[in-house]
Amino acid sequence: MSEMQAKEAAERLKITQRMLRHYEKEGLLEVGRTLNGYRSYTEADLRRAGRIRDFIATGFSTREIRAMAACLSDEGSGPCEGGVEKLREKLEHIDRLRAELDEKRGAVIDRLGTLQNGLATISSR
Repeated sequence: MSEMQAKEAAERLKITQRMLRHYEKEGLLEVGRTLNGYRSYTEADLRRAGRIRDFIATGFSTREIRAMAACLSDEGSGPCEGGVEKLREKLEHIDRLRAELDEKRGAVIDRLGTLQNGLATISSR
């Protein structure tokens, strides 16, 4: 079994060593240590960290990911209890945020049009 230190693990995952430590601090990743105290990452650790990274990239908080811990291990990398439900909930949340942003965008466009028309009227006098 090949193990690596934090720098190499972070490079392979395309994240920072700080993010790896954050995953560990948040209880999402449990990493072994060498005799001299350095973190030592296995291939399974990298797969788990990659799943955490991907969940974060799709908008999940560490708290939400912790609630889906069963989906992080190799055993849970496929269908896992609650995973589909949590992903659907996240999608609904994103859709609500998107609708709110569309509404705000429309209001800004309307206000911009009003202001531009007002300026055009003033300058045509």
